Amino acid sequence: MSVLIYLIPAALLLGGASLAAFMWAMASGQYEDLDGAGERILFDDSDPLTLEHHDPGR
Repeated sequence: MSVLIYLIPAALLLGGASLAAFMWAMASGQYEDLDGAGERILFDDSDPLTLEHHDPGR
């Protein structure tokens, strides 16, 4: 039973840290665009990539 003296504050501290991290994520806009990253890969880029030719003789 004496171990509860250490476990209860540790659980409260971890819970508070988790709540603080969640609140920070909400305030900083981490959950604003949930679908954008998943759909961004489906769209073509407006500028095609150009590859530079490498001269192996140099």
